[in-house]
Amino acid sequence: MRVASLGIFVNRQTVASGDQLHSLIKCRDAAEDLGHNADFIFPAEIKKVLKTDGLFIRHNTDPLNMAFVAAKMASLHNIPVIDDPSSIQICADKINMYYHLMKNGVPIPRTEFIGRKDVCPQRATELFDRWGTPLVLKEPGTSFSARVEKANDADEFVHLGKRFSRLSDIIVAQEFIRSSYDWRIGVLDGQLLYACKYHIPPETFKIQASVNGHIVYCRTESVPMDQIPSSVLETGLKAARSIGGGLYGVDLKESQGKVYVIEVNDNPSLDDGEDDHYPGIYHRIVRKLLESN
Repeated sequence: MRVASLGIFVNRQTVASGDQLHSLIKCRDAAEDLGHNADFIFPAEIKKVLKTDGLFIRHNTDPLNMAFVAAKMASLHNIPVIDDPSSIQICADKINMYYHLMKNGVPIPRTEFIGRKDVCPQRATELFDRWGTPLVLKEPGTSFSARVEKANDADEFVHLGKRFSRLSDIIVAQEFIRSSYDWRIGVLDGQLLYACKYHIPPETFKIQASVNGHIVYCRTESVPMDQIPSSVLETGLKAARSIGGGLYGVDLKESQGKVYVIEVNDNPSLDDGEDDHYPGIYHRIVRKLLESN
């Protein structure tokens, strides 16, 4: 087997975090365990992407930043890349993502896309009557739970809707699914990579939020494969396959015997214990990038 070169695309914020740096080192070590070389590539060194045999992006992905440029460069030169440009574009836009899920029959909370003219008390009242209270509003370009808020009445609906409409012509309105935790199903190439629960802090309904000026985070609990409910696993895999064949973190909720996909994330976190019951995560990623062809 030839020695290949893995590029790990990072930024200063990534390596400044102790947990994320530890995760990056595990990825590098996995590549070396398999007989390959691995190097970290910073945005200023983006030309090095073309000298790699596979690229693993561990930098915030967005179609407007350097991570997308790196993904596009790799893709144009037939270098395997996670995340691929298509996945980044789909997952960075929640409207695009939900359309992919709906087209493939993936269960999601009741959802409507609201234009600026519909950000009004009348539309709010209609949705409250149909879906109950509260409603969840999302700005389509959000990440890390930012610009995802609950509206408890028509006034909040209009206030949040107008704020989010400054950033997007269309926003997402959804029914609120109550749960104390989210499932996260990690999927690589259409197959289970890991599973965990994100236990939501009691102060919020999100896995990460600012509360009284302080950031509160969820608690991660890795879940062995044999303890994943079949409906959660099957729905998570179906959701990921609706987006593509890359690496995804699918967030799901269980409620009243039903499973709902909340969203599909490209570039999912792997640095908070998600791999406690899945020690082979990075070896599988390296093989996918360097040995799958």
